[in-house]
Amino acid sequence: MLRVASGDLPETLRLARPGTMIAFSKRDAVSAGFEAAVQAARDVGFQAVLRLAGGRAAVFHEHSLELAHAVPGDDPRAGIHARFARTADTISTALGSLGVDARVGEVPGEYCPGRYSVNARGRRKLAGLGQRVVAGGSHTGAVIVVDGAERVRAALEPVYESLGLAWDPATVGAVANELPAAGPADAWAALRDALVASYSRRYELVKAELDGATVDLARRLAGEHALTAQAT
Repeated sequence: MLRVASGDLPETLRLARPGTMIAFSKRDAVSAGFEAAVQAARDVGFQAVLRLAGGRAAVFHEHSLELAHAVPGDDPRAGIHARFARTADTISTALGSLGVDARVGEVPGEYCPGRYSVNARGRRKLAGLGQRVVAGGSHTGAVIVVDGAERVRAALEPVYESLGLAWDPATVGAVANELPAAGPADAWAALRDALVASYSRRYELVKAELDGATVDLARRLAGEHALTAQAT
């Protein structure tokens, strides 16, 4: 986002397989049970990190897909809802191409609730979206649970209990559980390819690697998101 906003990089879309972590929001960080929630995340094998955007704690693991879309703009705040809607529609279109009954909207009782969540059949949350704006640009991100819904559920139950957040664990879903019987063997790769195809309908995509300057900046900034053993 920072490199795109400064003009050092063009508009950039990144699709990646994340590590195993629970990303806490700034709202979580001021909750009375935050320290206990961070410890609960670690107790179930998840790294605890602090994110820049989003409402409540969200889970990333190796069977989820992380999407990041950085866009330059002189007035990024003006397009917040349009970017949310466009990203959610693009994700639901990609899922639909795989045979998933994907819809945009909040499922009652879902974790990290959001107006632009993407769900299956109006019953199971599959993807959560977040957005950050800075001078000169914006970042719209999403995490899509491809498989391992039970891991998301097991991780969030003690974390949300510590934070005092009410939710319904039954709303956790995964793409693999929604695919038709003759679905792809590798759901993660199939979704990645479907997202590329979905974005290609809106944009001209040019395959690229992250440059060294961007990777170096990411490493320098990583410390701002890490939570120490004793949360503060």
